[in-house]
This record gives sequence, C-alpha cells and structure tokens, in this order.
Amino acid sequence: MADSGNFGKIIIEGVTTEGKTFRPSDWAERLSGSLSTFRNRRIYYSPKLRPAIRDGVKCVIVDEYLGIEHPALFEDILAFARTNKLKMYKKTSS
Repeated sequence: MADSGNFGKIIIEGVTTEGKTFRPSDWAERLSGSLSTFRNRRIYYSPKLRPAIRDGVKCVIVDEYLGIEHPALFEDILAFARTNKLKMYKKTSS
C-alpha cells in the first residue's frame, strides 16, 4: 500500500471563479460527510477529505491519495467543484 504522505492536497475554495461566495453555507461539511464517521454523537472527518477555513474562506481539503482509495468519490468531488465553478488549487507535500 502506498504512503498517503507522499501525495499532495487539492484545496477547493467556497468561492466561485466569478468571486461569489458559494451557497449553501454548509457545503464543505456536506461534501466532507462522504467519508465521515460518527462516534459518541460527534462527527469525525477523514484526514483525506475534510472541511477547513483558510484565510476566512470555507474550503474542502482533499488528499490526492483519495483518488487511489476511492477513485469514484474523488472524481465526483472534482466534478462538483468544476460544475459549480469553485476555485481549486493544488498544494504539494513538502
């Protein structure tokens, strides 16, 4: 099995290419819920797919290793971002 630490991250921002804030406001949590688990009435997001806030903007951080473990889910997430014209950029692992 490959080490997921060697893969980069894709950051999907909650801002469209036109500069508008994406709605609904809980989009990142909904998208990240695909790999989340519940324990003791709490939600735990996967480190491979999780919501975050960067520079005051709601985002989803997608580990590229997700494309190997769950290729269909990975493609669905990227398709969602493209369809909704969300800003995306890649952050390489250091």
